[in-house]
Amino acid sequence: MNTKFDIDLTNKVVVITGAGGVICGAIARELAASAAKIALLDLNKPAADLVADDINASGGCAVAYECNVLDKQSIQTVHDKIVSELGLCDILINGAGGNNPRATTDNEFCVLGEQVDKDFFALDEKGVSFVFDLNFIGTFLPTQVFAKDMLARKGCSILNISSMNAYTPLTKIPAYSAAKAGISNFTQWLAVHFAKAGIRVNAIAPGFFVTNQNRALLFDKDGNPTARTNKILNATPMGRFGEVEELFGATKLLLSEHEASFITGVVIPIDGGFSAYSGV
Repeated sequence: MNTKFDIDLTNKVVVITGAGGVICGAIARELAASAAKIALLDLNKPAADLVADDINASGGCAVAYECNVLDKQSIQTVHDKIVSELGLCDILINGAGGNNPRATTDNEFCVLGEQVDKDFFALDEKGVSFVFDLNFIGTFLPTQVFAKDMLARKGCSILNISSMNAYTPLTKIPAYSAAKAGISNFTQWLAVHFAKAGIRVNAIAPGFFVTNQNRALLFDKDGNPTARTNKILNATPMGRFGEVEELFGATKLLLSEHEASFITGVVIPIDGGFSAYSGV
């Protein structure tokens, strides 16, 4: 008999940043099906609205909020609305993040004599800062605001979204890789810091999933896989991209007050074996 792993989040308030994206939107829908009340935070509110509409149409409870995770006052304002409309935050999922072309090199390797438009030395400082801030500061600030709700309350936890880049950096994207490594390290720091305050802090590290942000890098305009896609799949022992539904099990495990009561400070790779493969 095939039974679905599920958890009971009845009356729990789950705050998700970056909730208009493919991965966090899917996680939001899944947790809403576990009876959680979902607060969907995104700078792109129309994208979060679509997720909220989907959840509410299915009988769940979700509210979308426009929020800039790089502006603490914006986060605080949204926090106060959430407390008024849904209640204190029980679970925070820090999903806001991403890369930017200004922080991406054109070449994988520095080859003497080779001319490229944008090598390491031509990377834009402001672009690198933006990527680092979006991923790290965009996790730091929401945690500062929402973790206060969790102090001395039972069953509260934080889930960060790290990446396989945190284990082994991918070529071309130094800022994103470094920022996600910071997220994994910060997850461990927070887990220790909040251990005696009753807040568990963990992370998942997705491997390669097709999202709106990376689709153009993985497939050409005709839908054919790019050379980078071929390299990715050749380095993934399972030989395919992940499906967002394959993130749900680890996510729900880490958020489960009962099943994960002694789990804190871990980062779980969900990557089809990518992190275990040496290439030979």
